[in-house]
Amino acid sequence: MSGIFNSSIGRKFAMALSAFFLMIFLVMHVSINFTSVFSEELFNKMSHFMGTNPLVQGVMQPILIFGVVFHFIMGFILEFKNKASRSVRYSKNSPSGNSTWMSRNMLLSGVVILAFLALHFYDFWVHEMTVKYIDGDMSGLMDPNNADSGFRYYEELREKFVSPLRVSIYTVSFVLLAMHLLHGFNSAFQSLGANNKYTKSLKGFGKVYSIGIPAVFIFIALYHHFTH
Repeated sequence: MSGIFNSSIGRKFAMALSAFFLMIFLVMHVSINFTSVFSEELFNKMSHFMGTNPLVQGVMQPILIFGVVFHFIMGFILEFKNKASRSVRYSKNSPSGNSTWMSRNMLLSGVVILAFLALHFYDFWVHEMTVKYIDGDMSGLMDPNNADSGFRYYEELREKFVSPLRVSIYTVSFVLLAMHLLHGFNSAFQSLGANNKYTKSLKGFGKVYSIGIPAVFIFIALYHHFTH
């Protein structure tokens, strides 16, 4: 196993697998969040399920956190390992003529996205852990005997998007995520050896995914900001 991670191919392969895992998570995450646009009840029920289900909380959540940390650490390692060789190559050839701005600045976009994830975790995950495990509020379910009870998830989500500054940070972060994905999507498939007759279709799907997913996240933030 250590031999795999000590080789350039092994590191790229591991990076690609973690990228695909996180891309699948993004689809699930944006799908749940999008329900908040058209159904408060559905969003609340889905959020409550995700927030209280033992499998999600005890298995999927730790795996997700590990996947995020692993992906960014591996990205930093790959960037630093390749920096010297890129510097030599670019000294002989024009950088802008041989690669895109994003491909040369994946580390920069990764750091910004990581900072955004820290804010996102603080906004939602830390708050959720505090409410459930420090305050001891594991309810969230409608209580027919209490008219003031009910799900808190929808209103908490909308409250986060009241601030224009926070919405701006989210928007800029998701634009950078789109640029990051545009390069990373194709790189992940190349690392897995997907150079065949389906390459053109994969690139087309990658563009739709890379632009579409962040665009929906931005739409959700703007929708709740302007309709609050």
